[in-house]
Amino acid sequence: MTTEIPNRHEALVKELASQLTGQHLIAGQWQSETDVERFQSLDPVTNQTLALSFAEAGERQIDAAVTAAGAAFVQYRQTRPQARAAFLEAIATELENDSVLITAAAMLESGLPQARINGELGRTANQLRLFASELRETPSPLLIDKANPERTPLPKPELRLTQLPLGPVAVFGASNFPLAFSTAGGDSASALAAGCPVIVKGHPAHPATSELVARAIARATSRCDMPSAVFSLLQGRRPELSTGLVSHSGIQAVGFTGSFKVGRLLADCCAARAKPIPFYGELGSINPQLLLPGKLQAEAETLAGHQHQSMLMAQGQFCTSPGLILALADSESSQKALARYRSVLSQAITETEAAPMLTPGIAESFQTRSKQLLANPALELLAQGKAAAALHHTRPLLLETGAESLLASPDLMEEVFGPFALLVTVKSEAELQAVIQALDGQLTASVHATSSDLQGYPDVLEALQYKVGRLIFNQMPTGVEVCHAMNHGGPFPASTDLRSTSVGTQAMARFLRPLSLQNLPSELTNSFNQGQVSDQHPGARYF
Repeated sequence: MTTEIPNRHEALVKELASQLTGQHLIAGQWQSETDVERFQSLDPVTNQTLALSFAEAGERQIDAAVTAAGAAFVQYRQTRPQARAAFLEAIATELENDSVLITAAAMLESGLPQARINGELGRTANQLRLFASELRETPSPLLIDKANPERTPLPKPELRLTQLPLGPVAVFGASNFPLAFSTAGGDSASALAAGCPVIVKGHPAHPATSELVARAIARATSRCDMPSAVFSLLQGRRPELSTGLVSHSGIQAVGFTGSFKVGRLLADCCAARAKPIPFYGELGSINPQLLLPGKLQAEAETLAGHQHQSMLMAQGQFCTSPGLILALADSESSQKALARYRSVLSQAITETEAAPMLTPGIAESFQTRSKQLLANPALELLAQGKAAAALHHTRPLLLETGAESLLASPDLMEEVFGPFALLVTVKSEAELQAVIQALDGQLTASVHATSSDLQGYPDVLEALQYKVGRLIFNQMPTGVEVCHAMNHGGPFPASTDLRSTSVGTQAMARFLRPLSLQNLPSELTNSFNQGQVSDQHPGARYF
């Protein structure tokens, strides 16, 4: 077995090396400079670099991609929704046509199992098709206020409210989803659906996967006769690539999923521009789990099992990983139930093997933060996973504290990206309310409760909804359904714009802006904006 794995990887790397350019896709052409700095792909399982090298993008590539995207926007914004729908469907088909190699590359660069990558590729394709369906079946909104020249004291003009795409969008691939939140992921799909060209800054943790996906998008672009610069891919590890891209005057919006530190830096760059642009960033969340007394007493062992399974999904590297457990134990019976919960969860974590993280940087950050937390006298160690076989592997960690200590140290409510959870004993509803008020914005929170619990703590539920983008009842937060009613966002720092979502069909709205047309001449109503403002438009509402 020890010889088969390297041999299989060696064959895969050779196949990838024979097909990949290691360059940037700009306006339909793979290109880079000959004397440019290069970086290599990495296998996170072995922590070894791979014989796959990629060019670092610089100012010339940024300017070339953004300038070309600006020219492409003039044509792409005039495409009808049906044409964009066919384009998105073609991308999905091309991804599936190349699924064997894309899946193999994503597994190699992420260390994730085949079942997970297969599911992620399916999610990516289905997400594209969902946006295509939305473009075909749901007319763009058009609000028409009829004129009333007889109104006093002033006549009322006719007004039509429609939407326009923003322009070229910069999208940043995420480390933890090499497919669904990366090159052809939700940000790219929603921007393309809205009519905006996309420039992806590939994540350096999976450059081979990014190039393969970009190659599929390029084939779809040609097949659908779209402008070649409707999509570009820039690769690199240097921070200057990221800051230079979002600072370019031709970029009109940014989609980002990543760390608080990098996200805040890029958000500040967007705000500091001469003409600021929207930055749609998802920066972090600890996804609190509220265990109310009735549910805790009835299902302590089951709840512990669900917590263990959820916090260990992808080694805790989901943005919806449940990192904070708030257990309301305000009676002797609920305290006994909490003891059962604590015992089962601790035992499960103790028996869990250490595992590699997605990147060495993530592993190092988790290990550093774990050491800091273990040294904190206000925290009690409940359980730690089995000892790591390699330095870059991480052990799951479960700590406990009381609500008073948590409130005294707000830094304990910061995200620990990885297989970690903090169990907090809460002694009263007032204490629980105080913790909720102290929370930063979250992507999700789950309330585990019986019917009696829900009736007994209405104020807790009322307060919690203002801290989250998605409030979940009796389910764990891991898993984000791609659908019409999903909201994947929340108050800062869960996202930088709490009014928007990065998942689901409503994500398209981030890359559209309103346009009001006053006194539009009748000879233009059927032709202006590709017929999207005509009286016969199926999405028209009259007032």
